[in-house]
Amino acid sequence: MKKASDILKLLQNQPQLSKLSSFACIKKIQSALNKPLQKMVKFAYIKNNTLFFVLNHPGAKQEFDNNIQSIKSALNMVKPQECAHMQIKDIKAFVSHTPNATVSLVEPKPPQRYKERSSGSFEIQVIKNPQLRNIAQTIQTIIKAQNDT
Repeated sequence: MKKASDILKLLQNQPQLSKLSSFACIKKIQSALNKPLQKMVKFAYIKNNTLFFVLNHPGAKQEFDNNIQSIKSALNMVKPQECAHMQIKDIKAFVSHTPNATVSLVEPKPPQRYKERSSGSFEIQVIKNPQLRNIAQTIQTIIKAQNDT
């Protein structure tokens, strides 16, 4: 009986599923990075023999740029088995400023309503402006109507 990993390797070697092997190569290279830098990588892809890392923070790009030469030299000396069929000539990184799409399975709670604590017995005579006085009187009548019910 074949193992699942054997079946996946067999599928990766088929021409119509060649993208699977490139993803395996990317994951192998990404696992060689240090843990904090791994957490800041959103995703990676290969285009025109260039490996692109999309990062989620400008500090991660600066850290990645500091380590990029050591990553390139390590890939030239010891190429992972998953990357044997690929030629990665360059490695680049950039920062994506698009927010992560999060799917919420919990419905949002309705806004919390509080019972009106005022009884509507406040003085309006201190307000000199007639427009403001009218607004205050309408607020007072609304509060009194809510307390009556």
